[in-house]
Amino acid sequence: MPSSPAASSASVAAATADAAAGPAISSRERYSGLIWLVSAAFFMQALDSTIVNTAVPAIAAALHETPLNMRSALTSYVLTLAILIPASPWLCDRFGTRRVFGAAIGVFAVGSLLCGISQTLPQLVMARVLQGCGGAALMPVGRYVLVRTIDKRDFVQVMSTVATFGLLGSVLGPLLGGALVEYTNWRLIFLLNVPVGIVGIWLNQREMPEYRLDTAHRFDLFGFVLFAASSALLLSASEYAADQTIRWGEMGLLVLLAIAFGAAYVWHSRRAAHPVADLRLLRVRSVWVSLSGNLLTRLGVSGMFLLIVLFLQVGCGWSPLMAGLMMVPQALGSICAKWFVNRMLIRLGYRRLLFGNTLIVAVLIALFALLGPHTPMALIALLVFVYGGFMGMQYTVMNTLIYADLDVKHASMASSMASTTQYLSMSFGIALATLLMQVLLHGQSSAAYVEAFRWTVIVLAVVTAIASRVFARLQKTPPMGREVSSAT
Repeated sequence: MPSSPAASSASVAAATADAAAGPAISSRERYSGLIWLVSAAFFMQALDSTIVNTAVPAIAAALHETPLNMRSALTSYVLTLAILIPASPWLCDRFGTRRVFGAAIGVFAVGSLLCGISQTLPQLVMARVLQGCGGAALMPVGRYVLVRTIDKRDFVQVMSTVATFGLLGSVLGPLLGGALVEYTNWRLIFLLNVPVGIVGIWLNQREMPEYRLDTAHRFDLFGFVLFAASSALLLSASEYAADQTIRWGEMGLLVLLAIAFGAAYVWHSRRAAHPVADLRLLRVRSVWVSLSGNLLTRLGVSGMFLLIVLFLQVGCGWSPLMAGLMMVPQALGSICAKWFVNRMLIRLGYRRLLFGNTLIVAVLIALFALLGPHTPMALIALLVFVYGGFMGMQYTVMNTLIYADLDVKHASMASSMASTTQYLSMSFGIALATLLMQVLLHGQSSAAYVEAFRWTVIVLAVVTAIASRVFARLQKTPPMGREVSSAT
């Protein structure tokens, strides 16, 4: 967030109330309602990002479309998120966190309602875009409010809880989507968000603190257009890469245009007083390590969920419901990891924990290459559980690293940049995994698919291992580790 204007009177009142509460009650207990609100928003957003995947054939049949034509309904949501997230810091500065977060929940619920009553594919795509307009503010504003409200000694544990709910949403999405399609109607996939949104708006009025600036700076519209164009073109290029027949010419042109717009934004951001994404924060070591390490890590792991589900269905002949159930151990592993992450961070610090944990994640990804159609179900579940545990730790530590050395006045901007990087890297990771499968797949038999899966996960393991070298660039004694250690 831009520096220095006075905080609003509501913010001062909240701070005074916090001081009056005394040190006996931790911030985690004091703001439990806020933590539940942000966790629910993360869960709802992550759930909606994945729940549609298993329902694509049913939705395509209902809308009289082919499943391939449904790609736009899947990508329009993530594309909108990545483009609009950088605007969230200015919206918080101008209108306040409570109004922005409440409006985001409302827009998301309305978009969900329109998705549920859509009769054609264009209507569904436009409704998904509206969903993305609301979802774009949920994650960065939620993170920013937690940074401003939760004490640093409790922050890692709180972010672990929030991250677990987000992971639960992404893991349960395909399972819930398949169950709703099989036993009810695909429209409930979207309509269930409406009552959740109503409760969220009510809870937002009760629990969400109000942080804003008395005088917000002018919005960087030109920089926003450049940044959005570069992001959209890169995401579009990744979609071309994921096509069965790769159109190299069109993809190359989109990449070149994205680079041109990106370079123009870098030039513009150095001259703008308040850029939409402040690249000057990259001068802080923990910030650029967090963003680049996050990007590389997610590039290697983001496609794993899709690969495992398809491997179990196509390669091993499992039903969609059974393949979705096999993702539950991953969520359970992440939940178990949250009880250890804070102590591990105290003991090892950011540098050693991220370096070692990233290498372990890479090894676990490579171990998936040993699976086959005759692998016992219990052994697969065990590997998925362990993988989920280390990935839960990885996400939690990566998501808190960016704030370790930053003043709280930059928390909103850092949250926006972290969320944008996350969604961009997720898209690229899925595209990379799909592209590798297409290149390595020789034939359409289940055996050929298993072989392609094995080589694909080995390549992704190498990509993930490279991220450990980025985290090795951190300082040996991170500030966050010292503060958590001394406070415990």
